[in-house]
Amino acid sequence: MHRVAPLVVSVAVLVCVSPAFAQPDPEPADELAELRQLVRSQRATSHRFDALEKKIDDVLWHFRLGEVAAIDKVRLTSAPVRMDNPTGQGAGNPLIIYAYTFVPKSLDASSKAPLLVFVHGGVHGDFDTGNAHIVRELIDQGYIVVAPEYRGSTGYGGGFYDQIDYGGTEIDDTYAARNWAVENLTQADPTRVGILGWSHGGFHTLFNVFRWPSAYQVAYAGVPVSDLVQRMGYKSQRYRDLFAGFIGKEAVDNPMEYRKRSPVYHVDKLQTPLLLHTNSNDEDVNVMEVAHLIAALKAAGKSFESKVYEDAPGGHAFNRLDTKLARESRAEVYAFLAKYLSPGR
Repeated sequence: MHRVAPLVVSVAVLVCVSPAFAQPDPEPADELAELRQLVRSQRATSHRFDALEKKIDDVLWHFRLGEVAAIDKVRLTSAPVRMDNPTGQGAGNPLIIYAYTFVPKSLDASSKAPLLVFVHGGVHGDFDTGNAHIVRELIDQGYIVVAPEYRGSTGYGGGFYDQIDYGGTEIDDTYAARNWAVENLTQADPTRVGILGWSHGGFHTLFNVFRWPSAYQVAYAGVPVSDLVQRMGYKSQRYRDLFAGFIGKEAVDNPMEYRKRSPVYHVDKLQTPLLLHTNSNDEDVNVMEVAHLIAALKAAGKSFESKVYEDAPGGHAFNRLDTKLARESRAEVYAFLAKYLSPGR
């Protein structure tokens, strides 16, 4: 949830703690029940605002890219819904997720083009028009793009938001979008499929090529979240609480579960050509996280490419900006992808 939540929470707390000067004190149980109801109401309101913002942003895609791409938003099925009652009605049913598709209008109807799975970042982020300049660059090169809104993404209500499964079934959602695109976008070449993402999208990228190496011909992970055990050590308590709320315990109490959900401990599975970028002044994914990943890949004897930028302006977002350095860095990414996907052939 984006900007509304902090304001509404503050108001709710003020209402609850302000003394009722002319009224008798309520029972503690009544106060607690009222506070819980206010929190539920605030949360529902925040999700409604997020859904509205998402609908507005969906329209903006057509203004930003409509002249160069056929844009659609599709629904598909993925790994099962998580339910408190595993034998209840609907238990085991697949979760329905959304995905954006962008097909170059310049592509001949009978032609085949490489497919790129573009995974958004943010633990509870979403694929918004902040990515439009990158999608345009990919479209201009002749790629078809599919961008999954995996479980936990913002803009689809509280139920979908709460389905988040860090390093678990959220990774299946990205793979499901890849498979849907190959099966349903007739111009997508199933022999030329790549995947890319930054931050949490890089986390998805790594896990996808580790789990389904034959599904992708190439991968790019920019400033990728790589080691949740290490990450919890330098992040705030609020951030640790976000993960513990789903996983059930903090890393200090269940390190093996966090280890299982960390790409760095699965590097032995790498078979796909991979390019990694990181930045020494990254304020989100500390460079030591990606350095650990690079060291682990080298120790496992894996072939890959990587580049550590030194104090590149922009920190975490350094090569997603509109600066000369960012464009040059993305050109390196595109050259690497093109070696294996041959766009425009």
